[in-house]
Amino acid sequence: MILETVSTPADVKKLPPEQLKILAAEIRSELINVTASNGGHLASNLGVVELTIAIHRVFDCPEDRIIFDVSHQSYVHKMLTGRRQFMHTLRKYGGLSGFQKRSESKADPFGSGHSSTSVSAAAGFAAADKIAGRKNITVAVIGDGALTGGMAYEALNNCASYDNMVIILNDNGMSISPNVGATSKLLSRIRVSKKYFGFKRLVYKAFMAVPGIGKGLVNMAVGFKNWAKRHLVHENLFEQLGMHYFGPLDGHDISAMEDVLREAKADGKCSVVHVCTKKGNGYAPSEKNPAFFHGVSGFDRETGAVKEGEGKSYSSVFGETLTRLAFADKRICAVTAAMEYGTGLAPFAKAFPDRFFDVGIAEEHAMTFSAGLAAGGMKPVFAVYSTFSQRAYDQLIHDVALQKLPVVIAMDRAGIVGSDGPTHHGMFDMSYLNAIPNITVWSPYTETELKVCLKRALDLDTPSVVRYPRGNVPEGQSMSDIDYAVTDFGQSEFIYTVLITTGSETAEAYRACEIAHANGTNVRLIRLIRVKPLPDISHLIKNARVIVTAEEGMVKGGIGEGIAAMCASKQLRARVTVCGATDFLPHGDGGTLRAMAGIDSTSLARKLCE
Repeated sequence: MILETVSTPADVKKLPPEQLKILAAEIRSELINVTASNGGHLASNLGVVELTIAIHRVFDCPEDRIIFDVSHQSYVHKMLTGRRQFMHTLRKYGGLSGFQKRSESKADPFGSGHSSTSVSAAAGFAAADKIAGRKNITVAVIGDGALTGGMAYEALNNCASYDNMVIILNDNGMSISPNVGATSKLLSRIRVSKKYFGFKRLVYKAFMAVPGIGKGLVNMAVGFKNWAKRHLVHENLFEQLGMHYFGPLDGHDISAMEDVLREAKADGKCSVVHVCTKKGNGYAPSEKNPAFFHGVSGFDRETGAVKEGEGKSYSSVFGETLTRLAFADKRICAVTAAMEYGTGLAPFAKAFPDRFFDVGIAEEHAMTFSAGLAAGGMKPVFAVYSTFSQRAYDQLIHDVALQKLPVVIAMDRAGIVGSDGPTHHGMFDMSYLNAIPNITVWSPYTETELKVCLKRALDLDTPSVVRYPRGNVPEGQSMSDIDYAVTDFGQSEFIYTVLITTGSETAEAYRACEIAHANGTNVRLIRLIRVKPLPDISHLIKNARVIVTAEEGMVKGGIGEGIAAMCASKQLRARVTVCGATDFLPHGDGGTLRAMAGIDSTSLARKLCE
C-alpha cells in the first residue's frame, strides 16, 4: 500500500508519477472509511485529492504555508502531513479536528471553519514575509462557493502588490465568469501546457541574449501579449485586479497541475491558478448527491445510505411552519446564505420561488438585504446558523435594530453542535443579542413552542430572533406559557432551590432536578421561553435561597447574568450560581462538552444539592 509509505510531504515528492493515481485511490478509500464511521465532510475532500497531492509535490510544507478556505476539505492535507495514523480520531473529543488548526500541526499555519478568510490570511502572511525579508510562499486554496463571500473580494482587491503568493481557485461547479468564445477556450488550454511554458522561457532567454536591447524586447513582447489578451480574449477579474492568472485546468490531472503550480511558484508574484474539480469524485453515492455528502454524520460505505433519525428536526419544523404561514401572508419572504437545505428552507423555496432568496455565503449582505425587504413592506425571515450569524453583527445593529425594522432571524444550531467544534458551536448569540436594544429573543424547546414563537415574531413590528438547537424536537412536550414554563420537584411551599434554564439545555436541567430531588432536595425548574427581554419571574423565585442558572452559551452576557441582576434589583436574598461556558469548547460529543462547561445533569445536580 503506497499510502502507508507516505507520512510527510517529502515522501509525496519522492513517489514516481506512475504511482500517484494509486495513491489517490488509496486516499479516497481512507476518506470514505473515516467519514462513514466518524461523519464529516466527504464530498469536498474527495474532490481535492489530486489537487492536494499536486500541492505537496510542488510546495515545501510547512515552510511554504498552505491555507485551505473553511478548511473542511483539509483531510487529505492532514493525511499527507504526518497525521494519517490519527485519522480514526477525526472529529472525536481529543482527536483530530475536522478543520485546520494551528495547535494541531505546523502544517496548519492558520485555523479556519468559516468561509472566505483564506485570501486575507495569505495576504497577511505575504506582507509579514516581505517585512521580515523571507522568501516563503503562501498558498490559499479557495472554492468557487467561498468567492460568493464579500470578504474574499476585499482581500483580492489588495493582493496584487504581494509577492510569493499563490491563490488556487478550486472551481467545482460555479462559473466565475462567462466564457468568451472559442478563442478564449483555446488560449486557456495553450496557457497551461508544458510547451507553452517552455516556449515562453525560450523566447525570454533568446531576447535577453540580444546585446543592448534584450530587456526592451522582453518588455515589448510582454506588452504585446497583454494587449492581445485585453483586446482579443478579454481579461478576467483576477487579471484586472493585477494578478497573474493560469487556467482553467483539470483539477484531477496531477501532472498538469504540477506544471502550472511550478510556474506560478516561479512567478514570484501574486498568481491565481484556476482548477476545475468534481465534488464527490471517486465515490458513486457522493458524485450523485454531492450536496448531501458535503457534511454527513455517518453512513454505510457500500450503499451510501444514512440511517434516518427518528422524529422531526428543529430545522424541518421551522421550514414547514414558515411555509404554512407564507400561504396565508404573501409578505413573508425567506432569506438564506447558501444554507437552503441545512436550515430547512427547501419546502419554502419550492412553494414560493419568488419569495425565496439564497444570496450565497454572504451573511452581511443577507442581513442588510433582509432589512431592505422589511423597509419595503415585506416580512423577511433570515435563516442562519448561530455561528455564522456572528459575521453580520454590525448589520444587525446598524441596519436592523437601530431602525427597528421587523426582520425575523431564525437562528439555527444555537448551543453546542458537537464534532464540528469551536468554529461552529452557537455559544455567543445570547451574549451579543443581550447587548442590542430593540430586539426580542425566544428560545423554544418544544415543537409547539417553536411554531408559536415564529408566529409571534412575524406579528411584531420590531426585530426578533427565534433561536433553537441542532437535532430533533423532543416528543411529549407542550407549552404552558409563551414566556416561561414551571415544573416543581416537590411541594412548592417547601422549595428553596431553583434551577433556571432555556432551550437546548432543558433535557439536562430536567434530569438534574430529578437527581437532586431523589437525593432529598426539592427543586423548582423554570424554563425560559422568552429570553429577551427577560420575563419578570421574581414571584417565582422570591423564596429561593439558591438559584442555579444553566445555558449552552457563554456566561458573560448570558441569561444567568440577567437573572442575577433581577435578583439584585428586586432585593432577593438568593445566592445565584451561573453555569455555562467561560472559554471556547473543543470538538467532541455533546455529553463530554457539557461536562466541561459544568452544564451536564450530574454537575447541575451537584450544585443544586450543595
